[in-house]
Amino acid sequence: MKNYIFALLLLNLSLAGSAQMIKGTVYDKNTGDIISYATVYFNGTFVGTSSDQNGNFELRISRENRSMPITVSCIGYHSVTVADFSEDEALDVYLQAHLYEISDVTIRTKSLERKRKRYLKLLKEELIGTTVNARGCKILNEEDISFNYHSDEDTVKAYALAPILIENKSLGYKITYYLDRFEYYKGTQFTFFSGNLIFKEDLTDKDEQAPVCKKRREFTYLGSRMHFFRVLWSGQLKKSGYKIRDQLNKALKADDIILQDGLNNKYLSHDTDLSIEYMDHISFIKFVDQPVYFDSSGFFNPGIKWEGYMALQRIADMMPYEYTLE
Repeated sequence: MKNYIFALLLLNLSLAGSAQMIKGTVYDKNTGDIISYATVYFNGTFVGTSSDQNGNFELRISRENRSMPITVSCIGYHSVTVADFSEDEALDVYLQAHLYEISDVTIRTKSLERKRKRYLKLLKEELIGTTVNARGCKILNEEDISFNYHSDEDTVKAYALAPILIENKSLGYKITYYLDRFEYYKGTQFTFFSGNLIFKEDLTDKDEQAPVCKKRREFTYLGSRMHFFRVLWSGQLKKSGYKIRDQLNKALKADDIILQDGLNNKYLSHDTDLSIEYMDHISFIKFVDQPVYFDSSGFFNPGIKWEGYMALQRIADMMPYEYTLE
């Protein structure tokens, strides 16, 4: 009996060590009013919850995502990312209202119809991508996306009046994307966008195309940013087929680009930009801010500008941090 009780105590300690519960409340930054039904989640995962009618939420944090920041999104507000939180202290999150610059527009004329189709095509190419997987992606609520149709400015702006719902039949996922900003500059043909996403459904659980999707996932994963940071963490760069070089074309080892602190946290850093070779693909890392924190799940902090193969990977090629090779 004593052994049974001792085993239960060990199990409870193990469960307590593997998961935490973060509690908090979401507020309007300007008015101080509570925000009901905001989405609280880990960007790029299946893990999320919603604030209730009183703005309160509880989010379970497991061992796998304990080093990730929490993202809070709500339509009509800019998303907020919170990296500093503790299970011992309630979290107050303040969202800034999003001021839309659009007026009601009814698409009736052929010229506006053509303009909308052109803008939607541009948005899809930038957000979802142009890879093979992008061909199997569909935005399910295009009617909730609007543009500054009548603006004479050089900038095309997109506004999502609801979370963008994306079905990715290529990889077998349904995704909710919170668009914070989308701007296309006609003169330079440069696009800037920002947003966050949560995976809502794994379609392979009920799809007869599951074996095909799983093959595509494996092909997409190998050589991706997630794959790169996972093998970098594990010290398996060479074994996995990656080659890292500096701007002088000097081959680098993992120890040349990784900083590690006393808590076993790891950071990517180097005094020059880097090239990454994997199979027949070449990518480039340009440091905007360093060192760049990363963990064993493949998560990494902002601070990198990607060019080359990995820069082409957009929502169509994204998989949740829960993904593992089978």
